[in-house]
Order: sequence, then C-alpha cells, then structure tokens
Amino acid sequence: MTDHQFEEGDRVRIDIPDETDPDYDRLHGRHGEIVAILEDDAGAVTGDDRDAVLYRVQLDDGTKTDVRWRDLRPP
Repeated sequence: MTDHQFEEGDRVRIDIPDETDPDYDRLHGRHGEIVAILEDDAGAVTGDDRDAVLYRVQLDDGTKTDVRWRDLRPP
C-alpha cells in the first residue's frame, strides 16, 4: 500500500494550477473532506507511486469527486 499525504476525515482545498485543465473551472478553489482513499495503477504508468492514490473528496455542496495528490492542499 502506498503512503498517503492525506487521511480520511481531512479537510482539503482543491488547487489545480493549470487553467487549461478540464476540471479547473469546476473544481479549482473548492473545499471538502476526504471520505475515501482509493488506489489504482496510475503510479506504474507515471513512475510516481503517489499517482496510484485517488482521494475521494466530498465537496461542501455534497458532491463527490476523485482527485490526485498534486491537486490537493490543506484548506
């Protein structure tokens, strides 16, 4: 299992630095709580084990989205 930068229950802010990212307008600057930590094989593709972790974030409006470590910051 991969080390996690965040844990379930942590409050986070989504910070997408690339304004051309398709999720930028929808997610950048939103706040929520980590409700699940999932793993996939993206780390094997990118060569960075941190990419194998998806954080499921329940946003303050109740919707959920999956985000990689690089787009999350403490609130």
